[in-house]
Amino acid sequence: MYPLLFSSILALAIILERTIMLYRLSLPLDPLLEKIKELLSRGKILEAIESCEKYNLPLSRVLRVGLLHHERDSQIIQELMETQLEEEMPLLERHLGILATLAAVSPLLGLLGTVSGMVKIFATIEAGGGAVDPGSLAGGIWEALLTTVFGLMIAIPSLIAYNYFTSRTQNLVREIRLGIRKLLQILETASFV
Repeated sequence: MYPLLFSSILALAIILERTIMLYRLSLPLDPLLEKIKELLSRGKILEAIESCEKYNLPLSRVLRVGLLHHERDSQIIQELMETQLEEEMPLLERHLGILATLAAVSPLLGLLGTVSGMVKIFATIEAGGGAVDPGSLAGGIWEALLTTVFGLMIAIPSLIAYNYFTSRTQNLVREIRLGIRKLLQILETASFV
């Protein structure tokens, strides 16, 4: 039960951390791009860079890299922004591997507890020469099966959370890639003074 208790606390901590972090990491793309487009139309590249710096989020950091290299070829700008996106990935995917492991291992820990409990019950039956009180046998089996129940109670929410956070992270990455394409279009039409 102690490994299951530790797993449940760790899973809960990761779920809370990811919920808060992914909420904080999301930034609406269109308002930021509109502001950048408006500033660039007036030739204010430094203000556009500063508008990205004020957010300090993966999306704004990727767009900032593109703005910092606005004078370069669009292929190079795109590569630089993609490189920055790759640097942001560990932040976006942090602890997801641990959560997936907890979702996979928790039922196995529960099953291990059940099997070891059943082994103890059968050892007690053998030691008693086969004469066992059915009430104590049922109580022992009930106790052994609890570990499986707790393992599943940890695994099911962990798996659901893992899938949700993976989907949310993929959506954030798609939005950043969309931002890269839109910024490249804006830079192609912008005039810098």
